[in-house]
Amino acid sequence: MARPARAAFVTLLSTALCAGLCTSSARAVPQAVTLTQQAPAVLAPVTTQGAAPTAAGVAAALAPILKDPSLGPHHGIYVYDASRGKAVFSVGAGTSYTPASTLKLLTTVSALETLGPDHTFATNVVSLGKGSIALVGGGDPLLAVKPAADYPARATLQTLAASTAKALKAQGVAAVTLGYDATLFTGPAVNAHWEAKYVPEGIAAPTSALWVNEGRIAPGMAKRSASPSLAAAQSFQKLLQQYGIKVAAAKPVDAPPNAALLAQVKSPTLGQIVEYINLHSDNDGAETLLRHVGLATGNGGTYIGGVEGVRATLTKLGLDVSKATIYDGSGLTRANTVPLELLAGAVQVAASKDHPELRHLLTGLPIAGFDGSLRGRFTTAGTSFGTGLVHAKTGTLTSVHSLAGYALDRTGTLLVFAIASDSVPVPKTLDARAALDRATSALANCGC
Repeated sequence: MARPARAAFVTLLSTALCAGLCTSSARAVPQAVTLTQQAPAVLAPVTTQGAAPTAAGVAAALAPILKDPSLGPHHGIYVYDASRGKAVFSVGAGTSYTPASTLKLLTTVSALETLGPDHTFATNVVSLGKGSIALVGGGDPLLAVKPAADYPARATLQTLAASTAKALKAQGVAAVTLGYDATLFTGPAVNAHWEAKYVPEGIAAPTSALWVNEGRIAPGMAKRSASPSLAAAQSFQKLLQQYGIKVAAAKPVDAPPNAALLAQVKSPTLGQIVEYINLHSDNDGAETLLRHVGLATGNGGTYIGGVEGVRATLTKLGLDVSKATIYDGSGLTRANTVPLELLAGAVQVAASKDHPELRHLLTGLPIAGFDGSLRGRFTTAGTSFGTGLVHAKTGTLTSVHSLAGYALDRTGTLLVFAIASDSVPVPKTLDARAALDRATSALANCGC
């Protein structure tokens, strides 16, 4: 769904189901969250908050679905009444699950908390002396070679090259040597816990502070460059030459922090980037934000430092990470194990009146049956009521399926949930997904 249509749909849904916030005196949550390009304002509470769900009522709605054998032996659900600030129901929530991509909720909420929704990432060109320049990566996950019809509007090397050429010509410089600096991130570019096939098959790229099109050989292609930073520098070299600057072959450099700035482009806001990552389940974007969290928390720009930063940030937000094992930012590794309460907790805290800076976590969640990774779902029997009402991050690996997000029930109560199975028989993959869709649709239809 195009951005304006998505915003209009969510606004209409908000008006119809929950004018204002569904709140209690202890906690406030946004009205089905209207999508904007800025951080949404904190809305004033209203008196209504929908019917209070009971454990027995929720159990009755979910029990037949949770007995579906396609879910395998290890599955569970956790449900939280965000309108009143209390847990309502859980089954199988005493253990941890392989979260797959629902782990991105933990990474992106941590990035919003540590950096703020208005933060941007700059890609710079600096002078290293007469006739020598450097392209310096600032960890922009969405940097592109050229503009594309996509949301959010990305920073591009084309714009940067045009500005650089103009600045050089103003100085009377027509030929340069080009260096490139991707040293903002450190440590291995590929997570040691990922399967060996991930990078060769284009499931993820080697994480870099300087890349274009997330390391892809060409936009829209799965195949990635073995050296995304070199590929970005070579693209920049070609663009500079198109703008009339002769450029020697690009070489890696370590640009001094006080080097004179020639030109700069800035990324979309972090809030917009978070929306994009969660809507499209963007592995590369999540891994980039993981390293930014590491830097922002003083743990360094490695993936290990990023994980340490995420754990510290979640703890600061009041979430219990003691039973969570986290190795990456995207959820690609099966070694991750996370309690359902923690996955739901990221959504809970983003809906809290105490954390308006986290609202973009909610506004970027796919809408059931409409967009993102939920566009083709909620089409089977028993799922129609969830269409448009369930907003959730998906998680998918072989034998692993999960959803974490929220639903407005038929009375206007906002229910936050996390549901997962990491023991799905492979032949039952589609049946298991449908069972998750039915369960979350049951919450939307509840009024329990």
